[in-house]
Amino acid sequence: STSIAAYPAQVTNTAKTAADLAKALNRNAADLRKQLEQDRPFVWIKRQANPKEVAAVRQMRLAGIDFLPAHSRFYPNTTLAAQLLGFVGIDGQGLEGLEYYYKDQLKGSETQVTVLTDALGRGFDADRWAAVSQAGNNLILTIDRHIQYICEQSLAEAVVAHRAQSGMALVMVPRTGELLAVAHYPFFNPNAFARFHRSTWRNRAIIDPFEPGSTMKIFSVAAALESGRMVPNTIFYCENGSYPVGNHVVHDTKPYSWLSVQQIVKYSSNIGTVKVVQEIGPEILHTHLEKFGFGRRTGVDSPGESAGSLSNHSRWSNLDTGAIGFGQGISVTALQMITATAAIANNGLMMRPHVVQAISDPNGRIVHKTTPEAMGQVISMETAHTVRRIMRTVITEGGTGIKADVQGYSVCGKTGTAQKVDSKGTYAEKRYIASFVGFAPTEQPAIAVLVVVDEPKDLFYGGLVAAPVFGRIVKQTLGYMNVPPVLEKQKLRVSRTVKVSG
Repeated sequence: STSIAAYPAQVTNTAKTAADLAKALNRNAADLRKQLEQDRPFVWIKRQANPKEVAAVRQMRLAGIDFLPAHSRFYPNTTLAAQLLGFVGIDGQGLEGLEYYYKDQLKGSETQVTVLTDALGRGFDADRWAAVSQAGNNLILTIDRHIQYICEQSLAEAVVAHRAQSGMALVMVPRTGELLAVAHYPFFNPNAFARFHRSTWRNRAIIDPFEPGSTMKIFSVAAALESGRMVPNTIFYCENGSYPVGNHVVHDTKPYSWLSVQQIVKYSSNIGTVKVVQEIGPEILHTHLEKFGFGRRTGVDSPGESAGSLSNHSRWSNLDTGAIGFGQGISVTALQMITATAAIANNGLMMRPHVVQAISDPNGRIVHKTTPEAMGQVISMETAHTVRRIMRTVITEGGTGIKADVQGYSVCGKTGTAQKVDSKGTYAEKRYIASFVGFAPTEQPAIAVLVVVDEPKDLFYGGLVAAPVFGRIVKQTLGYMNVPPVLEKQKLRVSRTVKVSG
């Protein structure tokens, strides 16, 4: 594109020039005249003018008016990963996303415009200006374009099908913390960002916290197992579906009597979870949730990260402790949720999430390489393996996550259904966030995946709304990554007993 500029000292008739420019550019003549009368060697008249405007002004052959090539950022993949990438303004200055966070790396040096004048302040006709610019550095991202596309398409279909407000999907490598996809719906096009509502620009996965609901149960159970107070087959009486705690009654979607810790997660029992966290107490629960990174920022290389909220356990009532155990009264970001889940997949070792793999200079030489960074051993390897086995049962017959099952792969996960809090701070009727988080394959997890669907209509359970999207993303991503499908041990055992007859 082209920008229109003026050299005020060379403008012969200020009033006429201003009037002519006003006509061609649909601007106010008085404002333009003020610009042209400034005691400055150079002024911008219109940055990134459209071709029609440029042609109209060129035709006028106005003294002291010049046309300069304007370098504008173009996003060839349009909507792909737009909320993560962000965009630049008219000056090439990063305004959102990675463009903003890494603006000093990406921008390069300013173009310098020099006007050569004689002793009377008149500009020379030839060599009026010289432009000197140094290209900025390049970011090499961890984001995989193909996996990002899989996530965006799967997410868009689900949000539209369930008439939901929005959705998010993230894919992470548990071993390194690399994010392979950060997807949002609705989309926006950074080449024309002003045409889209500001809310669509936000990288909600790191900026907007939400109450997670039942996905939090895996961390409560991890805390309980790590404390040594119980094992997966420790049983709790689940009160046949309703349990008074304080002045409130906790409900389950189905009435259960006795359930083991493993079954509490498989069937997603709120009452069972309350009993588990009552057994370990608020201090142990808080300590482990904090270790998993809740209530503090991950330190991801993107702007505007929220810490979510995890209040001090000294203020928790009996009801608060139970509710936080099943994901109410705590808020998390999508990034915190996938980072914590990836730690379970990575033998209890939590890795710092990142989206920039390396930075190269304009000649393609690597000037910075991101080294995977461990944030701490949040639970023992033994506990991590136990929680992994429990999460596997969620996606077996009778589990709430059966719709996340992927043929040929062993998958672990947890469903989440959370009532949204309204502006008055009370839980809103019929407004839910449906989610599913997990990883695959079970034995050597290559990816952790989180799907969040905000305010689906009609169906609202995470197991019905988000689990199928998770399954689709896992299937297509593992296929693309050439992770070989395997039959589960049980199926293998059955097949060995079958005699093949000729």
